[in-house]
Amino acid sequence: MNQNPLKIASLGIQHVLAMYAGAVIVPLIVGGALGLTGEQLTYLVSIDIFMCGIATLLQVWRSKFFGIGLPVVLGCTFTAVGPMIAIGGQYGIPAIYGSILVSGIFVVAVSKYFGKLVKFFPPVVTGSVVTIIGITLIPVAMNNMAGGEGSPDFGSLTNIALAFGTLLFIIVLFRFFKGFVRAIAILLGLAAGTITAFFMGMVDFSAVGEASWFHMPSPFYFGMPTFEVTAILTMILVAMVSLVESTGVYFALGDICEEKLEEKDLSNGYRAEGIAIILGAVFNAFPYTTYSQNVGLLQMSGVKTKNVIYTAGAFLVLLGLVPKIGALTTIIPTPVLGGAMVAMFGMVVAYGIKMLSKVEFSSQENLLIIACSVGMGLGVTAVPELFAQMPSSVRILTDNGIVAGSVTAILLNIVFNVAKGKKAVHPASFAEQKAS
Repeated sequence: MNQNPLKIASLGIQHVLAMYAGAVIVPLIVGGALGLTGEQLTYLVSIDIFMCGIATLLQVWRSKFFGIGLPVVLGCTFTAVGPMIAIGGQYGIPAIYGSILVSGIFVVAVSKYFGKLVKFFPPVVTGSVVTIIGITLIPVAMNNMAGGEGSPDFGSLTNIALAFGTLLFIIVLFRFFKGFVRAIAILLGLAAGTITAFFMGMVDFSAVGEASWFHMPSPFYFGMPTFEVTAILTMILVAMVSLVESTGVYFALGDICEEKLEEKDLSNGYRAEGIAIILGAVFNAFPYTTYSQNVGLLQMSGVKTKNVIYTAGAFLVLLGLVPKIGALTTIIPTPVLGGAMVAMFGMVVAYGIKMLSKVEFSSQENLLIIACSVGMGLGVTAVPELFAQMPSSVRILTDNGIVAGSVTAILLNIVFNVAKGKKAVHPASFAEQKAS
């Protein structure tokens, strides 16, 4: 690819926009549930975007100690939303950040040993996990296409037309253009959809006018952290679940970039996430994990250079320091985002299926692993109240479809493959299989 600065910047912005809505919604949900003031909520959103950039840069930059060195984008994990609200409601906001701090230290401590568990993540597991991730993201796109859950005009013909118009525009770009235009098709689709919405009177610039020009991160903004045993154990479990999700994303990116991942690479990736979690606690942000939607964007654009992700990380840091600039991205109407998300999240599903193509389907055991894990992931997403009567510590594993499906795949793989001593195809060898 031609390393033209303008092209690199455009692709970096596209990655920012792909994850921006997901990154912002976590502080909005958590802050709203904890009753934060407008000023506190502004800080929470801004510091979250800032820390997303720092966490991304830590992960993309491969050093001896941390960083997996793949074009991966980090954002706040959705798995932590419920536990953070519960901890804040019971013990107060400082206890949230005390538990996040300890969980980050725990992840750094176990990162070397967690990397040795590669045998528990063959293609039948990672393919199932990536497929589940894509499937569970689709409802988010559908709700956005309709205008956003709870919106007064949910499902209106205007919202539907705008969403499908954006999606159709992206498809047309893919059909009739190649190279750079195809690479930034999502960005062009979002721009075209927003311009169309402006002439329809659906773009609100008030957020830009009200936002301040500069914002400085402040350590322990919500007070010094406190440490509660139950809260700490809960957040450690959340962190471990995030590592399981990240493992599938690492292998997906390794396949896309045709790089063989070793145990040390995985350990460095886990350690970078642990450092990001610790920094999130210090600056009162969130636990961070890899964002799968950017894997779909990477696959769609076909541009795999790390310079694009470095640029995306730098943009996130800038947006976090200048809320008024960051507010510009909030003017994109929800239906426009939804139309673009269908393509991105659907690509994640398609990539999971591609990973599963490496599985030996003549094995009934592998078929059962895929069937149960995907079924559980989709089932919990569709009926989240299924495990409502379970203890809260157990519900961390069952309330989220991605987590429930991933745990199912891992456990069944242990029962049918690891325990029987079967030699599974290593996920990191996908690129080698392609060559043969």
